[in-house]
Amino acid sequence: MHGGASTGWLLMVLCSVSGAYCLLHTRTGTPQERRTARSEALMGFGMAAMAVPAAVLSPPGWAWAVYTVLFGAAALRALRPALRGGHHLHHLVGSLAMVYMAVAMAPAVTGSGGGGHAGHGAAEAGGIPALTGVLLVYYALYVVGSAGRLLPGAGATPAGGAGAVGRGPGGFGGRTDGRPELTTACRLTMGIGMFAMLLTL
Repeated sequence: MHGGASTGWLLMVLCSVSGAYCLLHTRTGTPQERRTARSEALMGFGMAAMAVPAAVLSPPGWAWAVYTVLFGAAALRALRPALRGGHHLHHLVGSLAMVYMAVAMAPAVTGSGGGGHAGHGAAEAGGIPALTGVLLVYYALYVVGSAGRLLPGAGATPAGGAGAVGRGPGGFGGRTDGRPELTTACRLTMGIGMFAMLLTL
């Protein structure tokens, strides 16, 4: 990530912890819940790897192609479930956003030529402003929605209602477990991380 080093390290730690938490849930729950946990673990670890400050560890040029292929495959896998809406649609958006960032950030690494001209490389990166703006708005709304569900009483099911604890409007819920607030907190963390990474483009 081509932002501040301290911000990059913080995002790397938070996304790694979120990915590890999701990884723990790949062994429990229904097949759909385990699939959701695997998708979220991949997203968390992928974001952690991308968040490493470029000034500290500059990834090889082929790493961006690996990110593109990996998350492109994840997007294709999420495409069919996303037609049903809910959290699967969020997974699709997240995977496509990771592909977009990998493509947009690649010139900032390869453009430096290894000669220390990081400023020149960063100037070449940036992606498409309109698309970056749309993704920023999406993740800003996602973060606000996730944060709202962490408020006391926000996840309670109304009397006679059919909702599940931890599920919110727009299908941002998804997997439910014994600690739905931790799951929501992890998703909130990754949403904030994605928003911060998009800001650096």
